[in-house]
Amino acid sequence: MSLSAMQHGTRARNSLWAIFFLMGVVSMGWVPRIPEIKEAIGLTNTQLGLVLLGSTTGAIVGAQLAGRMIHSYGSQRVISIASFVMPLGLIAMGASESFLQLFLALFVMGFGYANLDISSNTQAVEIERILDRRWMVSFHGMWSSGAFATTVLGGAIANFVSPRANLIGVGIAAFFLFLPLSQFLLPAELDNHDGGEEETSAKIPLFSRSTSILWWMGLGLLGGMIAEGSASDWGAILLKDDMGIAKGLNAAAFASFSLAMIVSRFSGDWALEKFGPARVVRVGGFGGAVIWGSAIAIAVPLSNSHPLPAFVIINLGFIAAGLGIGPMFPAFMLAASKIPGVASGVALARVGVIGIAGYFVGPTITGLLADTFSLPVAMAYPVTLLALAGVLSRVIKS
Repeated sequence: MSLSAMQHGTRARNSLWAIFFLMGVVSMGWVPRIPEIKEAIGLTNTQLGLVLLGSTTGAIVGAQLAGRMIHSYGSQRVISIASFVMPLGLIAMGASESFLQLFLALFVMGFGYANLDISSNTQAVEIERILDRRWMVSFHGMWSSGAFATTVLGGAIANFVSPRANLIGVGIAAFFLFLPLSQFLLPAELDNHDGGEEETSAKIPLFSRSTSILWWMGLGLLGGMIAEGSASDWGAILLKDDMGIAKGLNAAAFASFSLAMIVSRFSGDWALEKFGPARVVRVGGFGGAVIWGSAIAIAVPLSNSHPLPAFVIINLGFIAAGLGIGPMFPAFMLAASKIPGVASGVALARVGVIGIAGYFVGPTITGLLADTFSLPVAMAYPVTLLALAGVLSRVIKS
């Protein structure tokens, strides 16, 4: 590898760390304000779940296009476009005053997020190749750092700044920060977007024996992403509506979850190297599911008589979930990028469309279950899917 390529790789790595941080900030910017937005628009749990289908639809459309766009034009160009679209979705969410407006804003957010996520992961794969070192999990650690920062900020200013001003302000700031960062990424001639010397295609069969493993990887990723999406979108509501935790403090569950993901992701490259991706995902899936589910089952009824211990227990559960889920996305995506005969951007798009759709559609199903039964009972759904991710760790090859 030439010195020029190494310099490009180092510069792109630094820029991509910042981009992943901003992705976390923008995509999670509304999480601490969800209870207020839900109340202001007058949504039931089912309606909130249904409105989240906007982001699901946008993510599916975006992920379907991302692989072909990356294969044809390179990941840097896709990042430049998507980093404009995604903050626009957040700004529109802040300005929404009805179910339909919020649905359309979430569509834009989901579309931009899917394109930005898949193209950024394509860059991450090639940066690892150029620099000959694992960096993927640390990139996702920066995403979690951004998610944690925006959650803490949103909770801290909840009593002083409206959700509208909060979301529009974050979105506008992101516009001006994304643009220069995308200029320092790997150019098209270095990102291996078309498979390089290996014969690859921008389009692969939906179902075939050679690519069926991508579906299994996608389903494993789906389990982890549904758990992550439900933790982010329903954590604050669980604490507020079912445990009586006050505004601001009810963001603690997702803050704990995000902080745990930061820890697991910044130590994740070491863990994947030492124990292997399959074992890390398996232990995280089973361990996270058992502890998270037990914490919800104990803390919610306990909150009626002992609110402080219940608050501690529920946060411990979200911490366990975050530790378990943290390395999953990078592990499954890295495994997908190594499938012979498929360009990495195309493989990541196929796995990503399944997993990212789960990230958005999972909370919708949780909302439907919450109105049918109760939110604590509905949380058994993402807990079970987290365990499923542990089961499907067997398709990951070191």
